[in-house]
Amino acid sequence: MDKWIKPLGLLAFIILVCSVLVRVLTNGETLSEYADTNPDIAYATPAPTPSASPMPEATAQPFGTPESSESIHYKEGFFYQPLTDDIIARITGISYPVSENEISPLVISYEDLRYLNVLYYDFNGEVQSGELICNQEIAHDLVEIFYELYRNEYQIEKIRLIDEYGGDDTASMLDNNTSCFNYRVVDGTDSLSKHAIGCAIDINPFYNPYVVFNKDGSGKTYISPEGSEIYADRSQNFPYKIDENDLCYKLFKEHGFTWGGDWNSCKDYQHFQKVIQ
Repeated sequence: MDKWIKPLGLLAFIILVCSVLVRVLTNGETLSEYADTNPDIAYATPAPTPSASPMPEATAQPFGTPESSESIHYKEGFFYQPLTDDIIARITGISYPVSENEISPLVISYEDLRYLNVLYYDFNGEVQSGELICNQEIAHDLVEIFYELYRNEYQIEKIRLIDEYGGDDTASMLDNNTSCFNYRVVDGTDSLSKHAIGCAIDINPFYNPYVVFNKDGSGKTYISPEGSEIYADRSQNFPYKIDENDLCYKLFKEHGFTWGGDWNSCKDYQHFQKVIQ
């Protein structure tokens, strides 16, 4: 028992000294009182909670037109609907004629057309939101096709209404814009294009040009758009080329479309169209 007396005495002495020091340092306050008057010293300050990092902005551009109550929703970002008043105002006098001096007779009504919103991967691999106008008979085909292209990260440079180019098909092709409805004739003819009834679509047109051959077969006489001549040689390998092995070709064929690349008198490698009842 004696062996514990000295250590216990020493411990008691240390406790007494510490008590005296605390009273001196706190000016006679108890620890509780000192803590209340000096909270910044007495209590540990918790590390600030880091603010949540802002979510990265979506790479897809906002939808051009919101879904209406009549919208057919296929997948997130993929829907089609009748033309709204805003869309009608955007296209009237451009892709949809109003003047008697325009192509006549007018063979399609606003009610025959549908506005589509689709998502796609651009040439930078970023997701964008695109707009199309087409015939109501192929609207569901198109949302299914473009959804599969999107799901497989198939790259399309732009999908904008032709009206953003003043209805000028050449300007749209030069900008490699993918488009559908445009009330116009076939390039170089007086015949209405299938685009005029919204049953044809051009995909990445600069890389998949429209080619007309000499009747004697001596060579190519006309390639559109200007500057895309190098892509008229389909024996070459290059990005964004549509051919029989291309996913875009396969999907459109599965949905009953014909491809302009299969034509004989000319080749329209960008072009898919469907016959409707």
